[in-house]
Amino acid sequence: MYNNRLRTILFPVILAFAVVLGMVINSLMSRQQLRLPLGSDNALPMQGSKLDMIMNMINYSYVDTVDIRQIEEDAIPQIIKDLDPHTVYIPAKDMQRVNEEMVGNFGGIGVQFYKYRDTVTVVKVVPGGPSEKAGLQDGDRIVRVNDSLVAGKKMSTDAIMKLMRGEVGSDVEITLVRRGTPRPVRKRITRGNIPIKSVDIAYMVNDTTGLVKVKTFGMNTYNEFMQAMEKLSAQGMRKVIIDLRDNEGGILPIAIQMINEFLPANRLILYTQGKAVPRMDYSSNGKGRYQTLPLCVLINDFSASASEIFAGAIQDNDRGLIIGRRSFGKGLVQEQRMLPDGSALRLTVARYYIPSGRSIQKPYDQGKEKYYSDIYERALHGEFTQKDSIRFDENLKYETVGGRTVYGGGGVMPDIFVPNDTLGFSNYLMEVNRKQALLYEYTFEFMDAHRDRMRRLKDYKQVLDYLKPYDLVDAMADYAARHGVKRNERDIRTSRRVMDNTLKAFIGRHVLDDDGFFPIFYLEDTTVERALEASFPE
Repeated sequence: MYNNRLRTILFPVILAFAVVLGMVINSLMSRQQLRLPLGSDNALPMQGSKLDMIMNMINYSYVDTVDIRQIEEDAIPQIIKDLDPHTVYIPAKDMQRVNEEMVGNFGGIGVQFYKYRDTVTVVKVVPGGPSEKAGLQDGDRIVRVNDSLVAGKKMSTDAIMKLMRGEVGSDVEITLVRRGTPRPVRKRITRGNIPIKSVDIAYMVNDTTGLVKVKTFGMNTYNEFMQAMEKLSAQGMRKVIIDLRDNEGGILPIAIQMINEFLPANRLILYTQGKAVPRMDYSSNGKGRYQTLPLCVLINDFSASASEIFAGAIQDNDRGLIIGRRSFGKGLVQEQRMLPDGSALRLTVARYYIPSGRSIQKPYDQGKEKYYSDIYERALHGEFTQKDSIRFDENLKYETVGGRTVYGGGGVMPDIFVPNDTLGFSNYLMEVNRKQALLYEYTFEFMDAHRDRMRRLKDYKQVLDYLKPYDLVDAMADYAARHGVKRNERDIRTSRRVMDNTLKAFIGRHVLDDDGFFPIFYLEDTTVERALEASFPE
C-alpha cells in the first residue's frame, strides 16, 4: 500500500520499527531527551517504554545526523503490515485526498477533463460550478494553469488535477484555446466546493422499475440516495434495483441509515464486537419510507464492507433479492485515529456481524498479498462463471429470518448467481481496450466533431436516436488501424454488439455524464437483465 523504502536506511531496521511502535502504543508519549556522555555505560532511565528510549539513543547518540521523522514515516507501514489488511497508516500529506470522497467535496474549479495526446480538453463543465460561472465551455483546450504549461507536456492527470485544485476561495488563472476563437483566452476562476457524487445514476429502467447505482457510502450519500428515490417515486417507481457492484464501502452509519429505509421496526441490521469494543446492536426504527417496496440488490466481487452490510442485512431479513456474484468479504470495522502531525491510523477495532450472526470476513492469516489475490484465485478456479465451483464451510452455516440457509466466512453469496458475461469477448476487443484505450479515444474524437449538435441532447434516448445513422464499430476499427491495431474482421463480428454498446455509452458520457453512460451501458448488462426478469419479494 505504501512502498517499503526502509531498505535504504543504513542502520538497523529494528530500531525504526521499535521507535514507531512505541509511539503508537503510548499515544506519542513525550520522549525523554537525554544525551549521554561519550563512552558512558549508564542505562537510560526506564521512563515511558523501551522504544522511547531507543528513539533518544538514535536521536542524540547515533554517529550521523538522521531524519527521525522520515524514519517514522517509512517504518509505520512495516510495523502494521502483519496486522489485518485494513489497518493502514495515512501520512499527513495524503489526508486531504483520502478524506475528499468521504466528505463529499473538494476545492476546485469544476471541470471534468481528459488528457488526449498531451492536450488537456474540458469534457464537461460542472453545472453551476466556478468554471461555468467564469465562462468555460465543453471542448475548451487548457494550455496553462497559472504559470504552468500543461499543453504538449507529458504531465500526469494527477499532476494537472493538483494544479487546478486548491483552497476554496483562492483564485487560479486558466489559459485556454477555443475552437472558432483566434487567440488564447484567459479566465480567472475562484475555486469553490465541488461535490463528489456518491450516487452515480438514478433512472427508470422501464415503466415500473427504478435503478439507483451507489458508488460509495460517504457523508452525503444518504441525502443523495433519498433524493434519487423520491425522484423515481414521482416517476411511477413500483420496485427498485440498487446497484452496489464495485462499491468498496465507506461510512458505516450512512449504510445503516439507508438499510433502515427498507426494514420494518426492530429488525437487526448488524452488530459489532471486538476485544476492546463491547457488542453493539443496530436495529431498524420502523420509520423507513420504503418498507414494502419490492427490492433487489446487485453485488459483485468488488462489493465490500458497507455494501456487503447492505446486501447481507437485506438477505438475512428476507427483505429482497441479492443478485450477481459473491462479494469481496470484508467484515472488519476501522476507526480513524488522528495523530498530532495531521496523519492518521485507521485501526481495526471490531468485526461486524450481519443479522443471522455470520461474519463475512474472509481469512487473512496468510498475509495481505494472499488476501488481495483471493479475487484472482476465485477467477482461476471458475467462480466467476460457475456457481458450483464455490465451496462453503459447513461449520459456518446460518439461517435467515425466514429459515433459508446462508454461509459466513467469505463474502455474501447472492440469491441469484449471474456468471461473468464473456459473450462477445475477442482478442481484438482486448487489444483496442488495452492499447491507448482506443475505444474511448475514438468516442472523444467523435464527440469533438459533433459537439455543437450533440450538446442540445437532453437524455440518453436522444443520444441513441442521434447515433442511429452511424456505424461506430466500423469507424472505430478504421481509427484503431491508423493507430497500430490491425483490423480483424472475424473478431470484429464476434465483438460487434459489445463494442457498439460501449462506444455509444462512452459518447453518452461525453454528452450527459453518468446520466448518458449507465442507461446505455446497462442495455447489455446481464445482471441488470436478470434483475428485471426476477420476481421481487415484498
